[in-house]
Amino acid sequence: MSEPAVIETAHPEDAGAILTVQRAAYVTEAQLYGDPFIPPLVESLEGLRKVLAGDAVVLKAVLDGRIVGAVRARFSDHTCLVGRLVVAPDLQGRGVGVRLMRALEERVRGRADACVLFTGHLSDANLRLYRRLGYSETHRERVAAHLTHVHMRKPLAPDAAP
Repeated sequence: MSEPAVIETAHPEDAGAILTVQRAAYVTEAQLYGDPFIPPLVESLEGLRKVLAGDAVVLKAVLDGRIVGAVRARFSDHTCLVGRLVVAPDLQGRGVGVRLMRALEERVRGRADACVLFTGHLSDANLRLYRRLGYSETHRERVAAHLTHVHMRKPLAPDAAP
């Protein structure tokens, strides 16, 4: 990857490309947990279009005209709920996810005091990434016999005064 991916706001017309990346990115998670029906793999195109048309913040990473990653955020009071960070499998480990997360944190700063997210307990690469980005584990939640969610939080510093 010579040029870095460009991070932009995603729109409803991006739903198909984002869903394709999302499904490709989550196949390894499904295999890791032995569950082909995890929510990111069964989300519908129409459901994603509704998210993109709604009040969520959704960013996409574009490289050479191709959507190669995305991340979403919703809000609960002054907390940003981060979800569905995805990067195309052929570009994972090259900084796309880091750039998406940093761009999202910048976008929501001022609207949220903190970002929260969760990932699976066996998802070592995800856990390492989030810790490297400053997220700390807050608690674990067993959601199925094969899956425990690791909940993480990162306080956001307020905007610096001009």
